[in-house]
Amino acid sequence: MAIKSILIDTNAYTAFKRHQNQAVEIIENVDIIAINTIIIGELLGGFALGNKQETNRYELEKFLESSRIKIFPIDEKTSEYYAIIYHQLRKKGKPIPTNDIWIAATAIQHDLILFTYDSDFQHIENLKLGNCLADFI
Repeated sequence: MAIKSILIDTNAYTAFKRHQNQAVEIIENVDIIAINTIIIGELLGGFALGNKQETNRYELEKFLESSRIKIFPIDEKTSEYYAIIYHQLRKKGKPIPTNDIWIAATAIQHDLILFTYDSDFQHIENLKLGNCLADFI
């Protein structure tokens, strides 16, 4: 049973690369894996801090070359969703990291389920979240 498409968060990619069963199961059952330029930047930044930077970059490049991967840039429409989310969170008194708002904006803009293990996203209206296979089916 294949899942149509998801947006993979930074921590979900990391879980997948660490062969965590839940993450591997989800990735293996997805037709299209979306990622945005913010997530790629977070991954590259994390790699730069580690001692396996070249290996991690190479693995990411191979991952991104897959025909199942779709890379979304941040565009004007994403910015509009960002502004809405930012305002909603400020109003609720629930600020979250800026990058997470961009990631959520991308998911909402493209009607994708965000595959993440980050609880910060729970405060965002109209954002579909998942972190186990049952959430995506």
